[in-house]
Amino acid sequence: MLTTPRISLADEVYQTLKVDLAEFVLVPGDRFTENEISERLQVSRTPVRQALMRLQAEGHVEVMFRSGWRVLPFDFVRFDQLYDLRILLETTAVRRICEDYALVDRGQLDALANHWLVPVAARSTDAAKVAEADEAFHCALVSAAGNAEMARVHRDVTERIRIIRRLDFTKRPRIDLTYEEHGKILRALQSKRAEQAILLLTAHIQTSQAEVRKITLHQVHEARRANQLSRG
Repeated sequence: MLTTPRISLADEVYQTLKVDLAEFVLVPGDRFTENEISERLQVSRTPVRQALMRLQAEGHVEVMFRSGWRVLPFDFVRFDQLYDLRILLETTAVRRICEDYALVDRGQLDALANHWLVPVAARSTDAAKVAEADEAFHCALVSAAGNAEMARVHRDVTERIRIIRRLDFTKRPRIDLTYEEHGKILRALQSKRAEQAILLLTAHIQTSQAEVRKITLHQVHEARRANQLSRG
């Protein structure tokens, strides 16, 4: 039974299903019923229905007339718009960091450098962990700039693109490239080279955006299979 004193059962079911979507336990086109989710999570249908309604409002699933629910295909137009907003927020943060370096949170920047500026042998090869670290890298950049409202909006964008964004880490070369590109961005920030950092960051995000656009439904199913195999 899923229980926690801090959040509602519906919230916990919602978070569980978001993880299922992000980790390809549920992929676009999959159909399921509320009963199936209830049995798997060992909860009643009420919190399941509440969670699914939230996911429907976010554009992840849809209810099928008399036949349960379906995971929706990726809406690339919507994702492109969110990526545009992400670039705007992150490049603004990078400029603030370079121009007001004495006012930024240096602790966050130092932590990023300690994680990403490491020898090749020390790099993680775990796709899920690198995906989480990549997300944390970009959130920390915005947070370090010192504008709490900008960081809040960026976290919301990050949450909404997480499912498709993690498809970028299903190939090993993309993991290696992420380390290289993050390193270049950090070095430019350390040297207060704002324009270079902005160009590097924009190219980094746009490359990732282009890569996930190449993902086909077959590749999504292959990602799910690989994830299941990694769990044993």
